[in-house]
Amino acid sequence: MIVVTGAAGFIGSNLVKALNGRGERDVVAVDNLANAEKVKNLADLDIADFIDKREFIARIEDGRYSAKPVALMHQGACSDTMESDGRYMMENNYDYSMKLMRWCAERKVPFIYASSASVYGGGREFSEVRSHESPLNVYGYSKFLFDQAVRRALASGPLPAQVAGFRYFNVYGPREAHKGRMASVAYHFYNQYLQNGKVKLFEGSAGYASGEQLRDFVSVDDVVKVNLFFLDHPASSGIFNVGTGRAESFNEVARATINAVRATRGEKALALADLRSAGAIEYVPFPPQLVGKYQSYTQADLTRLRKAGYGESFLGVEEGVGRYVKARAAAAV
Repeated sequence: MIVVTGAAGFIGSNLVKALNGRGERDVVAVDNLANAEKVKNLADLDIADFIDKREFIARIEDGRYSAKPVALMHQGACSDTMESDGRYMMENNYDYSMKLMRWCAERKVPFIYASSASVYGGGREFSEVRSHESPLNVYGYSKFLFDQAVRRALASGPLPAQVAGFRYFNVYGPREAHKGRMASVAYHFYNQYLQNGKVKLFEGSAGYASGEQLRDFVSVDDVVKVNLFFLDHPASSGIFNVGTGRAESFNEVARATINAVRATRGEKALALADLRSAGAIEYVPFPPQLVGKYQSYTQADLTRLRKAGYGESFLGVEEGVGRYVKARAAAAV
């Protein structure tokens, strides 16, 4: 049996789907369905049980959850980077994770969890070392603080079982609709283009030209593959970046999205300059509330991930977003 927290969420539901694809049906899904839209992510999945997050915490704290899973894959968190309630964020992302890690350690259960590239803040170096970490908001801080706890555990000597954390960069892909404003830019660009025939990007900021801010955009398919690799290699512990290792611009995501939609209509692909000339890409003022809180550049350093033995290549924006758009278009038919 495998426990997946955040199982109705974006990455969690894709992970359960992949586990099902490997023949795994003995999955315990843990989540909070206060946002009932998330149930759509569970509807086509095979699980053995669903437990509300609050009930799961209560059970492990008072000893009522006696089952010993093969692994606990912790994807549950508040991922809204604009959330201003720090107490809520710390309870969901730090306290919750600490309770689960302790429970797994006591029972020698492998613990695989979601961290975030937000821990790096506005820096220019993205390797998993303390000197490169300076989160810009309470979301990033909640992830950073838990990573620090994991580091202390790793440094204290041999662990009772695997502890592996993944610093996800900008993830996009199916099953993210419930995230609303926090869904990927690929998700929003697709919707904008279908509705208005154009997509909106930020004007230049922090020394970058309009739409040329750079991020490491990674497909959820690749994120899931990394999780499954570590599930299959329980001797591997540590904190690892999960991105493509290649920064690409928002302009490139917009171009890939629009051209993928055009392909579904039998229309030819257009260059970025042609899309601009046609009015398919529009630049809007950079939001003042994001000044000082925005990562204009990210690029995962994959050195540690590769040393851990993960050798698979990652999808670039053109191919990854193309697959995503094709899947969304097919689902809409």
